Amino acid sequence: MNARELMTPNPACCTPETPLQQVARMMVDCDCGEIPVVEREDFKKLVGVVTDRDIACRAVAAGRDPLTLTAADVMSSPAVTASERDDLEEVVRLMETHRIRRIPVVDRNGQVCGIISQADVARRAARKDTGELVRELSSPTA
Repeated sequence: MNARELMTPNPACCTPETPLQQVARMMVDCDCGEIPVVEREDFKKLVGVVTDRDIACRAVAAGRDPLTLTAADVMSSPAVTASERDDLEEVVRLMETHRIRRIPVVDRNGQVCGIISQADVARRAARKDTGELVRELSSPTA
């Protein structure tokens, strides 16, 4: 199985200028915890990601007013990505190595074409792969 077969295609994306409140609304509407940040709406070259944790830690916990911020103010960049041709083992390795629960998938032009979450792996991969991923992502950091 490769990333293209595993991913959720055409994820909701925002630009660096997107107001943070709109990014959070996208997460609610799409029932997701990560929004890829792309250069422009018509050119989906990935420049970062905004996670629900980014909003909590870099905006709310930092005492910044989320209503005045944009995606660029809290996004994680550069983002770790998988290629649409990567196999399941490579996707899981990337997620484990970087301790991330979601990974954007890019095509050969570097444009976002999908996203893979830990839940996608759990639904589609062997129990062994899922167990290893959950164990790695759940272990305390040193």
